[in-house]
Amino acid sequence: MDGSSASPLPPGAREAGDPLPLRVHQRGALAALESAWDAGRTRAWIVLPPGGGKTRVGLETAARHLVDGTVSKAVVLSPNTAIQGQWVGAAAELGLTAGDDRELSAELTSLTYQAVAVFDADDEVADDPEDASSQLARLHPNGRALVERLRSTPGLLLVLDECHHLLEVWGELLAELLAELPDSWVLRLTATPPATLDADQARLVDDLFGGIVFQAGVPALVREGDLAPYLELAHLVTPTPHEEEWLAEEATRSTELTTRLMDPEFGSLPFLQWLDERFVTAEPRVEVAPEQLDAALRLHFAGMLALPPGAVLSERHRRPPTPADWVALVDDWLVRCVVHSEDPRDHDVLGVVRRALPAVGYVWTRRGIRVGRSTVDRVLARSLAKTTATVGLVAQEWDVLGDHARVLVLCDHERATAIVPEALDGVLDDQEGSARSVITALVGDPATAGLDPLLVTGSTVAAGESTLRALVEHVRGTDPGLADALVVEPGVVATLTGPWSSRRWVPHVTRFFEAGGSRVVVGTRGLLGEGWDARRISTLVDLTTATTSTAVVQTRGRALRVDPGWPEKVALTWSVVCLTEAHPRGGQDWDRLVRKHVGFQGIDAEGDVVDGVGHLDASFSPYVPPAVADLGTLNARMGERARDRQAIRAWWRIGEPYVDQVRPTLRVRGRVTASAQVAGPPAPPPVVVGADGVLVRGALPVAPGPFVLRQRRRRMVGWRDDVLRPVLVAPSLQQLGAAVADGLLAAGLGGTGSAGVVVEQHPSGEYRCRLDGADEASSWLFTESLEQLLEPMAGPRYVVARYVLGPDDVPPPGFWATVRGASAVRRAILRARPSGVVWHPVPTALGVNAARAGAFAAAWDRWIGPSELLYTGSPEGAGVLAAQRGDDPFEATTVIRTHWS
Repeated sequence: MDGSSASPLPPGAREAGDPLPLRVHQRGALAALESAWDAGRTRAWIVLPPGGGKTRVGLETAARHLVDGTVSKAVVLSPNTAIQGQWVGAAAELGLTAGDDRELSAELTSLTYQAVAVFDADDEVADDPEDASSQLARLHPNGRALVERLRSTPGLLLVLDECHHLLEVWGELLAELLAELPDSWVLRLTATPPATLDADQARLVDDLFGGIVFQAGVPALVREGDLAPYLELAHLVTPTPHEEEWLAEEATRSTELTTRLMDPEFGSLPFLQWLDERFVTAEPRVEVAPEQLDAALRLHFAGMLALPPGAVLSERHRRPPTPADWVALVDDWLVRCVVHSEDPRDHDVLGVVRRALPAVGYVWTRRGIRVGRSTVDRVLARSLAKTTATVGLVAQEWDVLGDHARVLVLCDHERATAIVPEALDGVLDDQEGSARSVITALVGDPATAGLDPLLVTGSTVAAGESTLRALVEHVRGTDPGLADALVVEPGVVATLTGPWSSRRWVPHVTRFFEAGGSRVVVGTRGLLGEGWDARRISTLVDLTTATTSTAVVQTRGRALRVDPGWPEKVALTWSVVCLTEAHPRGGQDWDRLVRKHVGFQGIDAEGDVVDGVGHLDASFSPYVPPAVADLGTLNARMGERARDRQAIRAWWRIGEPYVDQVRPTLRVRGRVTASAQVAGPPAPPPVVVGADGVLVRGALPVAPGPFVLRQRRRRMVGWRDDVLRPVLVAPSLQQLGAAVADGLLAAGLGGTGSAGVVVEQHPSGEYRCRLDGADEASSWLFTESLEQLLEPMAGPRYVVARYVLGPDDVPPPGFWATVRGASAVRRAILRARPSGVVWHPVPTALGVNAARAGAFAAAWDRWIGPSELLYTGSPEGAGVLAAQRGDDPFEATTVIRTHWS
């Protein structure tokens, strides 16, 4: 599109005259898009979060180019009818003629993806739609006719809203469709961050759309005031006593299996002996899958396996092995060793394992162990305790907010369609965990019945009878004919029937909800979890099990719209999680919570915007669920945070400057300080020459004997403190970070060097270190390298020395104040002899070869003090490694989190 693309809009559609002026990020997106068009691109994509105004960006693009004649028609494809209708309504508000018919008769036509991606029944022969050679050829005739209409429309602007739906299911169909439209303009709008695409999707998106034109995250729009500040919370419950009893009984089979695996007589080549040969003593080293190595390292942490050569323990390994770890290793053992054996003992092994696997959610197949239907996970996901907790959270929101309270409860399904297994007969009700069970509980509880709970799904509108009659009267105000045709079917939870579908009732329910006719809506993720625009939602209660980034971003986006009637709105999202210690897989619901928060940014109790479950509570680990004994304390702490809406809003610092970047930060607790007493490295130390004439780098000798200090007298006096500091004081996190950053820079691995190292101490006593000014890849490399430096000695290729002085090796406090003259300084320095050495691992990226290791050693000398670099493949280095493997000089606990700045 040429430079005329920014021409004025007709009256009624001009930005200046619009009642809702374009937001900062909308203006930025439009400007970036116009630049891309002007540069010759015809395909582009923009990433904005739910509530960020993607619809407005698409409509402004269409309106501007319909006016200048570059575009003759705009067609929008979106995932569901609710979003389809929103496009039509918003287009009309901008003065565009809009419709939803396949004839494309209006300036802008809004359709669903299903309008295209409906396949002829005769061609539905494969489970995977990408199995066919031509997806377009398999389309229903109506779909093919629509594609032909699109192809024959000159000057077409095709807008793909939330295109991830098409990518996930019909990626090749999208590629074929766009190949039919080579002369059309194509704009992809999505809330799904590009980092969440799998490799195949990323390649397809890059081929079809090129690079991102514009991207903004949720925190940036909150800081601008365009989305409501929010807080993520978790309410933790245990199963009901009856459920817990069943789980404990199921756990016995899993315990019996692990006990047998530890038996040195179990099989011709026992499991632990196999692990030792596979991971520790194998020569040459064998390749293993990453998940198997992780599992082996957790067994090492539990004391059941020696440390595999070269392995490094990180936070994710410092916990007991999970059932999934056992299964990953047992599968390797069975497939590679047991199933091919003719030994009768191994036949018995296979039978024992096969019978025990279902108790932990796995099955044995001809191809090895595979995930099966987990009855344990079903009990945790659908526990009655979660429904009970939801009632309490809704009541709490009403107590805190009063008339401002508007709660959305999202479930996976209206009804539990899967048949409850016989094993769970009497443990779970058939409908437990469904939207039906939740609405029944809310209507039946006195604490929430007065809030007029309302069930809204793709096929049902249900509530208490009085609530439904009020809804009918509300509909009568805008559509009397429809209201007359609606019928309230009585019952404890009544149902509203009549000549309408979700496309008609969702707008009515939305207005009824926002007007306060109902303060609690229970819905399904499929209908209300994406695209539902209800600005008054104050709280979302998430009972869903979907953990994809798309699902997480979309569901949480429901509560983030700003509320014109409540400018001080703060949104809460509660995830209800069921935990048990009665079964080895009792943390499955916790693992689901962890997956939901990977890459999702939220604000923590210290006002930092970070990803991961750490923003829910500082004590939360992504690898280990909290102890059941602590749940009461944790829930109380969550409740206190939820009640203080003003503090939550203040944490977000709305209106303050920001940089919309997400970068990794290393969080550290241990024997380190934030920074040294001086800013910058120690001054260059004096040159020291031993009696044998060998130059010793650094200020102090590393062996006894006479020394010649070749320095001028004034320099010796000036440097006396800097000479001793490296060995008197343990290096600070600032110094260690500076050494890593300068080493990476000198080795040609990128970054900004020590100038970009930032260390902050937080009120909790935790230190946080990051590298500012670097690109994302360099930031990650720095953070991971610093974490490796702080970890216990494992199996690095190179190690570096740090010389230390004991308390008896240095002059007493106040000694330097009495020293006068260069000769006295010389004598005092000679009294200070290092009595020990501490070895530290050279980070992996810097230990690839001698040149990189040397670059790090030089930076270490500069920032930490005198050192010696050893290759652990040498006899001397191997001896050092054998003697100090497992040593943890900093006793540091580290974890990497991504921070938004």
